[in-house]
Amino acid sequence: MRVLIAVSISWFWCGATLGEPPQKSASSLTLRQPVPFQVCQRTAFDPARAHPNEPGGPKLGFADVVLRGTLTAGIADGEFELRVEPVRGCMGSATTWSVAREQSVQDGQFHAIARIPAGGWYRLQLRWKRKAEVIAETAMEPLGVGDLFVIAGQSYATNCNDERLKIIDPGQRVAAYDFSTQSWRIAEDPQPVPDSSDGGSIWPAVGDLLLPSSRVPIGFVNVAWGGTSSRQWLPGESLHRRLCAVTQAVGRFRAVLWQQGESDVIEKTSSDQYVENLQRIRGAAVEAWGFAPPWLLAKSTLHPTVYTDPAAEGRIRSAIDRLARIPGFRPGQDTDLLDGEYRGGPGSRRHFSATGQRRAAELWFAALVHELNQSPAE
Repeated sequence: MRVLIAVSISWFWCGATLGEPPQKSASSLTLRQPVPFQVCQRTAFDPARAHPNEPGGPKLGFADVVLRGTLTAGIADGEFELRVEPVRGCMGSATTWSVAREQSVQDGQFHAIARIPAGGWYRLQLRWKRKAEVIAETAMEPLGVGDLFVIAGQSYATNCNDERLKIIDPGQRVAAYDFSTQSWRIAEDPQPVPDSSDGGSIWPAVGDLLLPSSRVPIGFVNVAWGGTSSRQWLPGESLHRRLCAVTQAVGRFRAVLWQQGESDVIEKTSSDQYVENLQRIRGAAVEAWGFAPPWLLAKSTLHPTVYTDPAAEGRIRSAIDRLARIPGFRPGQDTDLLDGEYRGGPGSRRHFSATGQRRAAELWFAALVHELNQSPAE
């Protein structure tokens, strides 16, 4: 059964061995959504009340997680109940059995909503009961409720750096969504990106840096494509269609991390045109998503092994400064500050050395912590 693919080896999460995966009981209940390693975006997170010593415990938020699957027997006069418990040693709040919300069963297919506190990894247990009798039950793991980020742009955002990074968090609580397989996995390099780049990225280090302060799993959905200009992301283009499809795949998310600019330097894009392009890209995406997450804009114009064009670079940097003053856009990080030892070696078209990857991750970490501490997640 798909949701129980907790694999045949032991996972080492949060410094402890989970052991063998839970076995599905002999029942007719199958859970297709959520899937293992999925991170669901939390809501109602208030950074002002997130301190561990907050009276009554920290207010880290929750997610209303959609449950879908198949129930082929014992349908009449029953109801779904669920509970979650943290995988050994992971942060989160265990819950008692509670009735799922918005339950429906039709032609053997069910839908329900589970309110799950921020944290994880979790083990989710689901059962179908008629009065006091459990008719069918199943479980899946691991599941996270935390912060989810969509990454868009060009090669600085993909796998075009020197070192393939791994997740160092003992709990392995940083995950990435793979559009090609419609599945989640631990976010180790190379990242699952549509351009098939296969080097190293900055995102494992970003996730590891965020975990101690966020105390919840981190998820990335990367739709970036190397060598693309802003005009190639305009509404109607294939890149924009994939961007709009994000919510159908993973639901809501916290922010878009936009790291792009080099191709517009090469194309001599004007500041006015870049501002117009980004507003059109975001406006159409927000309309498609039905909600308006902030866009954090990196300054990503420097590519010293390919060109040296301070005037064109300055036009894009100026455009990003202008955009950051427009509602919906926020300043991200400035990787143009990283030069010299932080870049790929002589003759390399790669962007960052291994040291540069980690410095770029630190810059994104600073921007994201600032963003997360400014306003509650809606």
